[in-house]
Amino acid sequence: MGSVTRRVPETLAGLRLDRALARMFPEHSRNRLQKWLREGHVSLDSRAAKPKQKIWGGERVDIRPQAGPAQTAFRAERIALDIVYEDESVLVINKPAGLVVHPGSGNWQGTLLNALLHHSPQLATIPRAGIVHRLDKGTSGLLVVAKTLRAQTDLVRQLQARTVKREYLAVVRGVVGSDGEIAAPVGRDPRNRVCMAVVSGGKPALTRYKVARRFADATMQSLGHPLLGDPVYRGKRREKSTAAQLHRQALHAGRLEFSHPVSGARRRFTTPLPEDFQALLDSLE
Repeated sequence: MGSVTRRVPETLAGLRLDRALARMFPEHSRNRLQKWLREGHVSLDSRAAKPKQKIWGGERVDIRPQAGPAQTAFRAERIALDIVYEDESVLVINKPAGLVVHPGSGNWQGTLLNALLHHSPQLATIPRAGIVHRLDKGTSGLLVVAKTLRAQTDLVRQLQARTVKREYLAVVRGVVGSDGEIAAPVGRDPRNRVCMAVVSGGKPALTRYKVARRFADATMQSLGHPLLGDPVYRGKRREKSTAAQLHRQALHAGRLEFSHPVSGARRRFTTPLPEDFQALLDSLE
């Protein structure tokens, strides 16, 4: 990134440099300007600048903007992928628990997106490297990636029309009485922005769940009770040792079905439970 040079206007005379910069360079946040000052990327009349020094007007300010993590996140990285299926249009991945899908705050490298860019460099020309839906970091299982713009557009439309079928296996706290469904709008919890909740004006969501197996104090189903091992929604309640040994939420995307963007044929994929999930089930028996 090239340097930017500006003259301090006389109207800012007497201000501290850090405050003057915030007015002179409104395109950058104050935190970003402060960081560049501390790291020596700002000079005043060709000398290293200090945040608290006063300016008198007319000085020459040179800033060498530094790329933030968001600007450097979309880079190819050699990360192994468990590829279930691939052709010229789509890629089906079996994502392991612990792998973040898309770069974001606190996870700017080492994501599925970085791995995809290494596996298929042409994905750099596709928005979000072809990612059309996500799984949480702690969730394992299947997701589909588009390798062309045509495929991405088609898959997004299928997701919007709810013709992409996804089936999850989960182990939850408590005992679920019977099979059923939950239709409710989901959005950010206004009391805790880290969490999702049923909120007025949220995005419409429909989840059908079916009890697959029962244990002493846990049930295998798709939604309705907090997931075992979930660090966000379990509250203050401590997990039993059998659940704590999983070290992540007990959720696995085991089945995926969609219409192929080119042929239109319905494609169905399954993946077995990962070893840690199976070990949890064995310990609950």
